[in-house]
Formats: sequence, structure tokens, C-alpha cells
Amino acid sequence: MPKQYFIPTTLTYSPDVKGWPSFYSYLADYMVGMNGFFYTWAGGNLYRHNTNVLRNNYYGVQYNSTITSVFNEAAMTIKLFKTMSYESDDEWECTSLFTDLSAGSMLSTYFVQKEGEWFTFLRENDGSVNFKARSSAGIGTILSATGPIGAIVVTFNLDDLGSILSVGDIAYQVVNSAPPAVSGAPTLIGPITNIVRESTTNIITGVVTLPSITINSSGVVPLVGNFCLGLKNSVAESHGARGYYLEFTLENDNVDTVELFSVGGSMMKSFP
Repeated sequence: MPKQYFIPTTLTYSPDVKGWPSFYSYLADYMVGMNGFFYTWAGGNLYRHNTNVLRNNYYGVQYNSTITSVFNEAAMTIKLFKTMSYESDDEWECTSLFTDLSAGSMLSTYFVQKEGEWFTFLRENDGSVNFKARSSAGIGTILSATGPIGAIVVTFNLDDLGSILSVGDIAYQVVNSAPPAVSGAPTLIGPITNIVRESTTNIITGVVTLPSITINSSGVVPLVGNFCLGLKNSVAESHGARGYYLEFTLENDNVDTVELFSVGGSMMKSFP
């Protein structure tokens, strides 16, 4: 969801523009520009700014460099934001990234240098859950659930589980309600550790082995009759960020001089 701005901030008024054009993250008692230098007072002490090599240190507190901006081209069109890139002489981390429909973040290790720019594909947050995305796939109605909590075998009265489900996907269950009844929110069971995809029949005994999955349960027991579904890793299955706009915050913790020249990205019209 969008960031809430409740952090105390210093605003400065400019008589020339008759507005408040500048924001400072530090809190000063008084500030003035004089003889080519910028001075502030804090706690009864006088400080002259931009005079030492240590950057982003105000009144003994070290801060990171941050910049927040928005991609908002074609404001009335829902877009799919695919990539982000920036030109800088140092690495930055995207600590916040959200649209009106989704959210994510980009670790500095996600960015790789390509032709002088730092480039990455947009990813969702690790652990984010979206059952409306294509990374969510229904499995079937639970026929039986047996075994210990750490290795519960869940069987389904199906011929084949298909190829979408993978070991490592996270299993959920939801009450299997018939319309017009509305099912509740899916409940986490745990990661899938083994899959038997197809039903088989022993030609000698005639015993049928139904498709099944083995789940390392978090403590929740799968219930017979509930509908089971699998959710893939949100980072690995990321396809970008969808929305009217994309707001991002880049952050850098270097105490030396750092220059950020430009930030860009690629986007396309979103087709449902």
C-alpha cells in the first residue's frame, strides 16, 4: 500500500516563488544563507553545511541518501511496468516500489550493469500473496489427508494434477462452497515437498494409486472436502508491476560523494 508520510520534515519558504519548494530531512532551529555558505542552528549550536567530506551527517546523526519519484506517463492508462534502470557512479537499492494495485522492492543485488546503466526486472516482495495472479493454480478437492504434520500426504480423486504444480510451491486450502455461498480466505498449509502427478493402476492387483502431494505443514491439517491450491514463489514468478502509476524510492548508504544522473524504466499498456 502507499507509503504514509508522517516523518517530521523541515520545509523552507521562498519569497521569490511564493511557495515551499525545499524539503529537508533534518530538523533545524534556524537556517540562513550568508556569504556563499549555508548555516543552521540546532540545540543552541551553529553549523556550517557542505564543508567536510562526510556526507549526510547532520548534528551527529548519519543518514542515507534517498530519492522518491513517480513514473506516470499516460496517466489514464493502466500500465505494466517491466523494468527499472538508473545511471549513477554507485549502487542504489530500491527500498520502496508500489503502484495503486501492487507493491515490491528491488535489492541492490538485483541490479546488474548493462551498457553503463544499472538494470533490473521489477519483482514482487518475497512472501507476497496474490490468489488472482497466474502464479496461483487450483489443484482439486481434498479426498484424504494422512501422515505426520511434517509430511502430510494429500490425495485427490483426479487422473492427473497437470504440469503447473512444482515442488516448493506453497499449498493453501479453502472451504469448498457451492454458489451462491462465498468461501472464506485461503488458509496456509505449507510447502509442497513431493508430487505424484498421475493416477496409476497395478495390473496384477488392480489397486489404483491416486495423484497426491506431500506437504510440510505449518501446523494446519488439510481437511477432507476443502479445495486445495498451490501458490508459486512471488519473486520468481514476478511479471512486473501493474497500475496507473509507479512510485519508487532509491536509497544509498555511501558516506562519500555519489551522483545519480537519471532513473528510467520500460512499460507497456496492460491488457487484461
